[in-house]
This record gives sequence, structure tokens and C-alpha cells, in this order.
Amino acid sequence: MNGPGSGPDGAPPRAPVPSTLVVRGGHRLAGRVRVPGDKSISHRALMLGALAHGTSTVRGLSDGDDVLRTMLAVEALGARVDGERIDGGAEGLHQPAAPIDAGNSGTTLRLLAGMVAGFPWSVDLFGDASLSARPMDRIAEPLRLMGAVVEGTGARCRPPLQVRGGALHGIDYTPPMASAQVKSCVLLAGLRAEGETVVREPVATRAHTEELLARCGVVVSVTDEDGGRVVRLHPSPVAPFDLDVPADPSQAAFWVVAGCLVPDSVITVEAVYVGAARRGFLDVLTRMGASVEELPTGTGTDHAMAVADIAVHAGALVGTEVRAEEITGLDEVPALAVAAAVARGTTVFRGVGELRVKESNRFDAVISLLRAFGAHATAAGDDLVVTGGSRLVAADVDAAGDHRMAMAAAVAGLAADPATGETTVRGFDAVATSYPAFVAHLHLLAGFGEHEVGA
Repeated sequence: MNGPGSGPDGAPPRAPVPSTLVVRGGHRLAGRVRVPGDKSISHRALMLGALAHGTSTVRGLSDGDDVLRTMLAVEALGARVDGERIDGGAEGLHQPAAPIDAGNSGTTLRLLAGMVAGFPWSVDLFGDASLSARPMDRIAEPLRLMGAVVEGTGARCRPPLQVRGGALHGIDYTPPMASAQVKSCVLLAGLRAEGETVVREPVATRAHTEELLARCGVVVSVTDEDGGRVVRLHPSPVAPFDLDVPADPSQAAFWVVAGCLVPDSVITVEAVYVGAARRGFLDVLTRMGASVEELPTGTGTDHAMAVADIAVHAGALVGTEVRAEEITGLDEVPALAVAAAVARGTTVFRGVGELRVKESNRFDAVISLLRAFGAHATAAGDDLVVTGGSRLVAADVDAAGDHRMAMAAAVAGLAADPATGETTVRGFDAVATSYPAFVAHLHLLAGFGEHEVGA
């Protein structure tokens, strides 16, 4: 194996992410940076490459631990990943010899459950303590309706999971919550089910799975109906494909927000995916008055994806109202909340209660984070209310194992008044799951010295 990064089970070495990050505000940020390949696309590309008969070529996979878990999982099923090559074929896959460890990656576990449910196997899936606390009933229900046996812990079917599959039939399913992971799980299971599989989304979510399925020659259609989106899939063979993975907008959001907040900053984040379901944070920042410009790029061989360089200049922001459906997956909310703390006026994030069942309880964690930096944030049911105009002060915070909270804290530290001292972010090594080069890019953009990064 020659994969995207280091980690479990013999993966190649990579520079460790420090467990503690120390930053001081007041450093102008300047330069160009490319964040890791999109995580959502990377996970799906590896799974579809494993199912496709032949060799697929995928350039720019995310180098984080989450995607590494998916890579190791498909190899355990019999696919081969060698650099940019994925050699697969459903007929050559087999039941894994041991339980599959998804680490901290909910995407790995949920999508893989759908993928293996189409085969007559018994597969055990587990993860770390954080993932083991996350509910999996949202995928267990539709998979059981399709004929699979899914067993987990407690009423919410928490990991470890056992999936016994094969002999599935298609269903017409409306998820009770907006979730690209649930949709993708059902569609992957539908590839080997009898009859049509239909997923009805009252609120459209990220479309990466159906886009990649179409690229692989699968019979799939997407229509807008009754204000929502309906995806219909017929069981189909998966053809090999060629793909350039664009940079991850959820990681780009941290530098875009930092560029907005740190005085005199001028940053360009290169080759970011800006498709309709992933550009919400850019639209919100533009509404807040940010100086953000999208420069479409034709780099790479994949012209079917919306990709742009994002140029951002520091400037004053104003508060706004953000609806949950604007930020599919809610991944950019921690970064946007830091921007809201500095903006003039109040920002309300409407209906973001799903933040409570992410890698951590991000809803409460965002409130605690902002308060630690001297900002004002409260909860109103499932709404997050941030009163802006704050002068951020240096803080000592713990990311509690959540990579997005760690990076949000780093951005807040960069925007904090340097007269208040240094910001210390503990548990920063959680960033290895998605963005192991974050510290190197911080050095690049801010000119930090090594003495400002603790271990």
C-alpha cells in the first residue's frame, strides 16, 4: 500500500501533528495554500474504486487519518490501493478477516456499512471512543428495511456494529434528518439490491455520491420534487473512473475566515471545490460583507467539478442569519461562529441541533470556545446565537478530540488581541484526522517560528 498518510497497520510515515498548539494574534497572514483533498469525495472515490471492475485513477486524495481508515478498509475487503491507482471489482472482494477499525471517521463506518450490506458476509465495524458514542440507528433502519441484519449497542445502535448482508431489495426511503451519509449508505447498498432504490431528501444534501455513481456508469437519476431532491438508483455494475479530487471546502473555510479576521491579511486558497452543496460558507461570509473572490480554475483534468481559487482580504464583517440547510453537514459552523464573534451585530445559526452528535457535542463546544475567547454566545433551543463585536482575547482551550474545534480555536487565537498573550490549544493532534499539514500551512501563512508550536 502507498496511501495518503501515516497511521494504523503499516501506513507510510508522516510528520506527527503536535498535541498542543500555541499561537499569538497580530501576525498578518499572507500567501497561497492548498488544503487537503476533499474528504467526502475521497471516501466515496475509494469505495467506488474498490467496487469498480478494473483500475481507477484518483489524484489528490485527502491525506488525513479518516480517509486512511477508508483506504485500509477497502484493502481489507480485497481491493488494492497503490498511490493514485485503485484496483477493484465486486467479484474479487471478500469478507474481511478481522473487524474493520473506522477510527474517528463516521463517514467510513456509515458508508462502509451500506457497501458491505450488499454482500453475503458478516462484517464487524468499530471505532474510537468518540465514534462509539455516535448514533447509527439512522443507517441501521434503512439497511434493515432492505433486508440486512444490523446490530449495535443500545436503542440508538451505537458502534461496534455487525452487518450481515446479501439478498437486499430496493426501498423508497425518506431519511428523518438531512444526511448525506445516510443517503450514501442506502445508495451503496442499492447497488447490489433487487429493484430500484429511492432516497427522498426534503432538504438537499451533498451530492458527491450520486455524482460519482453517474461517473461510474451506474443508472442513477436526480430530480427536484416538492421542494426537495429525489435520487433513484437501479442496481448496476460500477465502471472504473479517472478523478482529480479538489481541495476540501470544509478545511478551506478555516483559512478563509482567518483571512477575513486578521488585520491586513491577504490569502488565496487554491483549487477548492465550490459546488452548490458545499459553498454555503462562502455565501454566508459574502452576506456578512467579507472580501472574498472566487477565481475559477481549469487546473487538473476534471472539468465537471466546480473548482476555484478563493482570494480573501481582511475587512469588517456584519452579523447575519444562517439557516442549517445553507451549511450542508454543518462542518463550517465552528469557523463561521468565530467570524460571527468579531462581526458587528448578532448572528443566529438556525436549526443547528445536529451539531450535538458530531465528533463531539459541537453545539455546546462552540459556545464554550467563543466564551473562552471573550465572546458572547448562547443557545436558544436548536439555534446558536452569537453576539458580535467582541475583542477576542487569548485563551487556553481543549479541543476534546474534535479536529474542527481544534482548528476553530487556532483561528480564534490568530484573531485574538496580541496584547492579551498567547493562545494554547490542547488536544490539537485531533487535526490528524482531516488536515495533518495544518501547522505547516500556519507557518507558511503567518511566518511562525517552531518555538511557537508545543508538543
